[in-house]
Amino acid sequence: MKSLIECRLWVCLIFSLPVFSANIVAQTLTQQQLQQAQLASQSQQVDLSQYIQSDGRSSGRYITQSKPPVTPSPSEHDAPKPFGANLFKGGYVAERSDGLNSQYRVAPGDKIAIQMWGAVVRSQVVTVDNQGNIFVPEVGPILVSNVPAVNLNNVVTSNIKRIYPNNVNVYVNLLTATPVSVFVAGPVERPGQYAGLASDSVLFFLTNAGGIDSKRGSYRHVSVLRNGEKVISYDIYEFLKHGDLPSFSFKDDDVILVAEQGPMVTVEGSARYPFRFELTPNNRSGSDLVRYSRPLKKTTHVAVTGNRESGPISIYVPYKEFINFEVEDGDVVLFNDDIRPQVISVQLSGSYEGPSFYTLQKGTRLNDLLSHIQIDPESANYKNVYIKRESVVEQQKFLIEQSLQRLERSIFTAPASSDGEAVIRAQEAELVAQFIERARKVEPLGKVVVADNNNVANIRLEQGDEIIIPEHTDLIQVSGEVLMPQALVFNQNASIGDYIAWAAGYTERADPEQIIVVQANGLSRFVTAEESSYWFSDRERYVLQPGDQILVLPKVDSKLMQSVKDITQILYQIAITANVAID
Repeated sequence: MKSLIECRLWVCLIFSLPVFSANIVAQTLTQQQLQQAQLASQSQQVDLSQYIQSDGRSSGRYITQSKPPVTPSPSEHDAPKPFGANLFKGGYVAERSDGLNSQYRVAPGDKIAIQMWGAVVRSQVVTVDNQGNIFVPEVGPILVSNVPAVNLNNVVTSNIKRIYPNNVNVYVNLLTATPVSVFVAGPVERPGQYAGLASDSVLFFLTNAGGIDSKRGSYRHVSVLRNGEKVISYDIYEFLKHGDLPSFSFKDDDVILVAEQGPMVTVEGSARYPFRFELTPNNRSGSDLVRYSRPLKKTTHVAVTGNRESGPISIYVPYKEFINFEVEDGDVVLFNDDIRPQVISVQLSGSYEGPSFYTLQKGTRLNDLLSHIQIDPESANYKNVYIKRESVVEQQKFLIEQSLQRLERSIFTAPASSDGEAVIRAQEAELVAQFIERARKVEPLGKVVVADNNNVANIRLEQGDEIIIPEHTDLIQVSGEVLMPQALVFNQNASIGDYIAWAAGYTERADPEQIIVVQANGLSRFVTAEESSYWFSDRERYVLQPGDQILVLPKVDSKLMQSVKDITQILYQIAITANVAID
């Protein structure tokens, strides 16, 4: 066993050629659309890139030469929902049973079963009259109105015992409850009159009414009115936060009134509850907002934007200072993690021994890590280590997408001098659109070449880097435009042309003048099969090494395509960044 640090000699960093891709679907143009584009080109009144979309409609895409589109203002549908808005989306109303609960209060019309045995035997079902009484023979009226169901047996039994103090047993049971009719008013989805039991909660009636209107209704001020007087108030926030929902016995013609929505504050960023919160006069401090929104523990700073009588404000304060800050209606509060992590995590792939993930101090360099990785020098090709990096992937996608957009503009705005040429342009545009669609699906590898000529560059590592240590191999991979892509055993006396011949030769789409050799360290070189020369140095001969990949690129038919240069450039970019060849 020995350390990878043995491979360090002097620092040499070579980055793989970057390139790129976006998410726009190319569409086939009709003859009519092409004519529209040509007319617009002549009049110079329309941005022709708009005709890339189907039906001749504007795509609204930003082009460097054109004016940027106007950013629409966010709609109300994009705004966060109020805290508690999902309370009325449950199915508990449909699943509710008609049984009585212990807190139900007896009301006129309820039916009560009375069983008496012993010295007196009697069984009867009585109805609570309009005065709130039941009548028991030889006992008289007993007032039971507004008595909780759990206490009904004791109340009736105590009254009967006054007449029959000895040898009489009594059992009382509430059989049915009389429905009540309650009005729901204010900013709710469906205000009106709803039936339920007197023991039903205020949430039951609100849900029947479609819930509180999320744009106009208040979740902090819900009242029950009886004969025009407020008898109880609810704060739905307290129920959502602590389960605090006072019990109440409704009566006919009670009114549940939802107040108008009070001042609202929007919470964004690192919070467990990124909603809009309603303020009350007594809870406008930052600590009150923190209580409901519950910022994540990593929150260090708070940004507040809004308006005051003196004008707009925008502040950025430490989290501890925000606790005593007073927020106002319309404020947007952003909880932010403004402490940069001081550690990074990287991954190992390929031939190595030990863990595959490492947590490192920020600023750690490649060779600092390699010196702690154990390898088997017989199987690990440690001199050709390379890195895959997410930031390079994004850059490569961006560059490929720029090339594809240039190709779109050039092919879709090409003028036609005759009907016959217009037909050719339409066919060409269709082929290019298919090529662009395939090219945008290619995912670059994000390779960073750090090893060359037995030297490893001691670069600074980044979060998410994947360090690849290739395995020793005796194979040469031949792919792309050959008849039989395959892996062949390395032969030090064989040329690139020999390997292509062993792969059954070129396809009819192949370009023998454009071949890429991808080395084990990630470096790509353009060569020709005849001379085996560097693309950037026609006289310097390249000798294949075990583990190389020979990639034969397709050629573009210059007789048909007018944008051969652009397409060829994109083919090069894709081949270098993704190690693949597309037709």
